Amino acid sequence: MNIFIANLNYKIREEKLKELFSAFGEVTSARIITDRNSGRSKGYGFVEMSDDNKALLAIEQLNDTELEDRKIVVKASEERSEPKRFTGRRPPQQR
Repeated sequence: MNIFIANLNYKIREEKLKELFSAFGEVTSARIITDRNSGRSKGYGFVEMSDDNKALLAIEQLNDTELEDRKIVVKASEERSEPKRFTGRRPPQQR
């Protein structure tokens, strides 16, 4: 299960997220989303856990708790559809 974590302290690293969620079960990946230009954390990330039941327990236990002086939001990640790609074409003109 993919888990979304928001309101992270900008100093948090992926290793810290992995350590936090490992208390509930096997973590297959942890990543912090960063700004392309500056490389600075955007304050949110994702953790992937192999066992859905343990992931749900982690969400329940960790949501609305404090981590590095910030109250984090933890919830199941929603699958997003394919992003619309910019083609450079203008839509047809209405006549």
